[in-house]
Amino acid sequence: MASRKPTKSRKRRSPGTAPRAVPSTRRETRADREARAERERKRGQRQLGREGQRPEGPFGGLPVSELAILVGLIAAVVGFLSGGGVPLVVGLIICALGVVEVTAREHFSGYRSHAALLAAIPAVVLEAALVVAFGDPKQGALLLVAVVPVFAVLFWLLRRRFLTARQARVARIARPPARVP
Repeated sequence: MASRKPTKSRKRRSPGTAPRAVPSTRRETRADREARAERERKRGQRQLGREGQRPEGPFGGLPVSELAILVGLIAAVVGFLSGGGVPLVVGLIICALGVVEVTAREHFSGYRSHAALLAAIPAVVLEAALVVAFGDPKQGALLLVAVVPVFAVLFWLLRRRFLTARQARVARIARPPARVP
């Protein structure tokens, strides 16, 4: 008859206690991967702030829009100090064109939202056109009847466009660049 070997009894842990913490590279790797995925998921849902690098200007490395803002600001200050007139108006227009270009580029690329500013510009132009066409109304609230719906619709459309661009930008940044063999 074969004799039975004595077996070592294993210490069992009670069901209410946590398992022993044994260093495991696989466990740590998985935890890092899950944490990274969670950060990416939250980053994709974030709507405020900037994402990634500022979009490249249409003129390459030459900061034409920023220079237009500076020149427009200088012309507006000179026009203001000389009592208004053409230099003030031209300076404000040049400055506004530079600002619109920069904000539109950042907004439509998904870098940073400028929906309120971009929606306000056509609304202000509409208000000015109404004042020029019909004169200053006795009650300023009448202008709001035309201007507020224009602003609201444009803001909603611009916000939707930004969210689409932001999602595409986050997906493009999260994807590692392809290796060329």
